[in-house]
Amino acid sequence: MNGKATTTRNRLDRGRSALGPALELVHTGRAPTRAVLTAELGVTRATAGAVAAELEALGLIRVDSRPAAAGSQGRPSHRLAVDEDGPVALAAQIHADGFRAALVGLGGRIVATAPGCVTIAPDPAQVLAAVVATGAELLRASGRHCVGAGLAVPSAVAEPEGTALNPLHLAWPAGAEVRDVFARLVREAGLTGPAFTGNDVNLAALAEHRHGAGRGAQHLLCVATGHRGVGGALVLDGRLHTGSSGLALEVGHLTVNPEGRPCHCGSRGCLDVEADPLAFLTAAGRDPGPEVSLLQQSRDLLRDEGDDPAVRAATEELVDRLGLGLAGLVNILNPDRIILGGLHRELLAAAPERLRAVVADRSLWGRSGGVPILGCALDHNSLAGAAELAWQPVLDDPLTALSRPD
Repeated sequence: MNGKATTTRNRLDRGRSALGPALELVHTGRAPTRAVLTAELGVTRATAGAVAAELEALGLIRVDSRPAAAGSQGRPSHRLAVDEDGPVALAAQIHADGFRAALVGLGGRIVATAPGCVTIAPDPAQVLAAVVATGAELLRASGRHCVGAGLAVPSAVAEPEGTALNPLHLAWPAGAEVRDVFARLVREAGLTGPAFTGNDVNLAALAEHRHGAGRGAQHLLCVATGHRGVGGALVLDGRLHTGSSGLALEVGHLTVNPEGRPCHCGSRGCLDVEADPLAFLTAAGRDPGPEVSLLQQSRDLLRDEGDDPAVRAATEELVDRLGLGLAGLVNILNPDRIILGGLHRELLAAAPERLRAVVADRSLWGRSGGVPILGCALDHNSLAGAAELAWQPVLDDPLTALSRPD
């Protein structure tokens, strides 16, 4: 080996432990150039160059050495971006009205997606088999390498067992062994990489923190309502806070109306039944139809009939209930940012000042500055978050993860 090759190899050896951190910086958009990568990693330019070259050789990123745009000052730096033709993770989300599978690349890019059935069977294995079959077909059509699979479910997922403890809006038994069943079906389908399962709102928060409206937040609170129910999640310093056994932030069962609707949990007036799509349609005097999901019906109603007095009154009612719940969470958790997903994002857009006023009026610190409240920025953020689970081993150790035998 000549001297130049030896020097290059030594640089790579010194920087090999930086491969994972470097990939995460590019993955989350925090290192758009090699100069930024060098600064963020605290290494020499030569070492950063060797690390970037190795990640490019692995098919994970692309290094563009074309000169910077005219008018820029200083020495042009190589641009870094995820490889759009690189590997993908298989991601899937199950909800009360069906499921969706997708292929997701680095950077949270959804490469391909396909909806599934509109009726969720009471047997989890039957549904998960359809999920995996749909995902496997997407992979075959794409010809991409699969790094692993992630599944988002509308239930608290107990750790370390991986069981869905309270799939209230599905006809599944409590404690369904979704992680083991999903992993087995992934293996039987011949898909490569490990398989993971998590709560849908937790995963939405993770994706938003890395790629969306939560970027840069240190204490990020996410509250969302999808097709049914309300969920919450907390990201602290880049990590999901899931509690001692995965069950933290079950915010749907905060009481916001003591005389309100009966909840599936046995209580009454919980956020879960006072601020979800069914509650909105009911408050607006609309009978939910079977043609499309409750979430889509609610969105359509807000968009097409938002000025109707009954719809406006329903919007204000749900905004007030949601604001009460958020204020309680602000008092307990002291987040530096709140993001809202699903129908809650549309309610924020429809009555932003009213929602912020309720939170400020009912929270201890609201009047002394307030907490920023934003809508989630990503479409299909639970899917993107499920993919983050599958990508994590690659982000931790790219060489080991990608050299794993098929």
